[in-house]
Amino acid sequence: MKILMVCLGNICRSPLAEGIMKARATEAGLFWTVDSAGTGHWHAGELPDQRSIHVGRKYGIDITGQRARQFHPDDFDRFDRIFVMDVNNRRDVLRLAGNEAHRSKVSLILDETHPGEECSVPDPYYDDNGFEAVYQMLDEACQQFIRSSGH
Repeated sequence: MKILMVCLGNICRSPLAEGIMKARATEAGLFWTVDSAGTGHWHAGELPDQRSIHVGRKYGIDITGQRARQFHPDDFDRFDRIFVMDVNNRRDVLRLAGNEAHRSKVSLILDETHPGEECSVPDPYYDDNGFEAVYQMLDEACQQFIRSSGH
């Protein structure tokens, strides 16, 4: 399985989601490829936000090897599933989809824990205290995805 996590700038939510999914998949004995990207280009090449690094480290997940990159239409062909963090990310990614097969790969990550509720992972960039809550949401969603995929 190849999974892509997508947020706006690829420095807060999606790097955490990538790190969490990699860790949980490894714990489950799965050899999945997990990556992340942003719909915007502003932070390309940068490390994840220090607050994301800190909360990941708190739970034994090191995301310092990641570098931000922008989502590219080729990602539809490279990944089996594309999890977006919020409805705006979904809109921006779907705008680049070339066909129904591409569109069918895209879903809100919180659909895993709140199916059909259109729940978004809040962007913690302007809220130092939001990173812990984001971590917990993403961890629960990643674990649920692994369970629901039969592992």
